Amino acid sequence: MKHSKVGTLMTADVVRAEYGTPFKEVARRLAEHRISGLPVVDDDEKVLGVISETDLMVRQAEVPGPPRPRRWSRLPRRPTGTRTRRIKARARTAGQLMSHPAITVHGDATVVEAARVMAHHRVERLPVVDDEQRLVGIVTRRDLLEVFLRTDPEIRAAIRSEVLGRALCLPPDAVDVDVHQGVVTLTGQLERRVETTMAVEMCHQMDGVVAVVDHLTYRFDDSRPPPGEPAVHGLPYYWQRGREGT
Repeated sequence: MKHSKVGTLMTADVVRAEYGTPFKEVARRLAEHRISGLPVVDDDEKVLGVISETDLMVRQAEVPGPPRPRRWSRLPRRPTGTRTRRIKARARTAGQLMSHPAITVHGDATVVEAARVMAHHRVERLPVVDDEQRLVGIVTRRDLLEVFLRTDPEIRAAIRSEVLGRALCLPPDAVDVDVHQGVVTLTGQLERRVETTMAVEMCHQMDGVVAVVDHLTYRFDDSRPPPGEPAVHGLPYYWQRGREGT
């Protein structure tokens, strides 16, 4: 199955900082380019860490404010936080401010893989690196969501070509494919049950698909062969018949 690659969605012209970039310069770059985070690189363009707006807010939150009225003096004090938070609160440079090690992804990773990394680590952006861990781009949650902008006709054409034709070797009229607002409906009768299962699972994996409605039926249930009989392997009869006619 083909999936969109991170390399086709990433932004190649990346706003970045170096380890010694001053705090205010980091803030200026974020504001000037209207972005919420940026990677920090060394002299060899290798990614050291990532800075987000949250990191800057930690610094601001720890700035001493005006004295509180005496009536609040007996309230319990808030925890001082972790060592990392304390370091960021005193940060003067990007290297002190950044979160590290950086969570990165390679350009040949699929959108699905990148999305899983983002969800697991609860990050909103991933620096894209090459085999030497050098920065080549950056991909954000918004970039990954672009796959859902794929039109219904594009999804239908991809399913007929990649799933039904290339993967399952089915004739063009074997399955009726309807797509509305990203919801795929499959209708028709196939030779074997395993083919219906594969068709539904593969459609679920297609970029841009929101859901799959399964109206497929089958002539032969090969999921549980009768006792004493071997499981049926090989290609369905109509694929073999089509090959004989070529």
